[in-house]
Amino acid sequence: MPSNSSVDVLFSNPFGSLSNMNPPSYAGNQKLFSITGTAFVNIATTGLITFTFWDFACSVKELGPKPKAATELIKMNGVPEAIIRHMQKGDEELATEIAWVVVYLTALSEMHSGLLIKAGLLPPLIGRLASSDQLSLLTPVLRSIGNLVAGDNQKTDAVLAAGQDIPGTVIGAMIKCLESEHRTLKKETAWALSNIAAGTLAHKQLIFSGGAVSPLLHLLVTATFDVRKEVAYVLGNLCVVTIEKTGESIPILEHLTELVDRGCLPGFINLVKSPDIEAAKMGLQFLELVMRALPNGLGPRLVETEDGIAAMELFQFHENEELRGMANGLVDKYFGESYGIEEE
Repeated sequence: MPSNSSVDVLFSNPFGSLSNMNPPSYAGNQKLFSITGTAFVNIATTGLITFTFWDFACSVKELGPKPKAATELIKMNGVPEAIIRHMQKGDEELATEIAWVVVYLTALSEMHSGLLIKAGLLPPLIGRLASSDQLSLLTPVLRSIGNLVAGDNQKTDAVLAAGQDIPGTVIGAMIKCLESEHRTLKKETAWALSNIAAGTLAHKQLIFSGGAVSPLLHLLVTATFDVRKEVAYVLGNLCVVTIEKTGESIPILEHLTELVDRGCLPGFINLVKSPDIEAAKMGLQFLELVMRALPNGLGPRLVETEDGIAAMELFQFHENEELRGMANGLVDKYFGESYGIEEE
């Protein structure tokens, strides 16, 4: 059975940085780096800039296992500044290619993210999030933001601060994407929000009070499975916080109570019933959190009302030993022989 200290770890979301490019091999790109690093800084023709950034993005992606080479590339004179300048002033086609460059660079290391932030990346990046309605641009913009907020809490603070001057702040701009008709945007946004929600108490409160809860709860019930899974990470992260001095993770009772009151339990119980092992584990741990944290024995009663016992009993003879142990342990602990005696 999960301990208190394991709850916050469970709700971390290792979604990772995906790629939609297939660049040439690294060996074939070695000469390109020396050209690209200087060429795109001063090119004036939009078509050429876009083509060059495509090459640059392919090159950076191919450098994933070679961080030293990528570091030399990003440190070339004028490269970060050119990325920021064209992100801010380029048309949407150019900004899209630049955003994919940013995706790859921010996925490489904290150092690469820090260099881009220092060069002024955040205002134009957040500006694109707020102003664009194009799936092709918003996808890499959200992925870049998700990479940045997956780092330390200071980078998350910087991202949130950069959006203070836009209507609705960064959270408001992300809500727009949650409510989009595009499944990809919903999934990317939920992933980025789950990384913010994995941060400090202030980060969790900002999401909770910023209007994101209603669309998240709606998606937990109505969206496709892959989106529901990402949304569950957000909601789970909103309900626990880690105490820095001790490393202990504790429930945020106010958030947990409101989410349960607003009907999140069926969504998590459906995850328990899913064949996806990761989703089922997340659902079980959320049920454990509810049954442990809600006062006066309310949690087990609510889980029983929503048919949660039957969902957990599906794992009684499951082939996955971890899930079988978790589910059986929860049933034994909260619905054993003594369950309900005090009420009679």
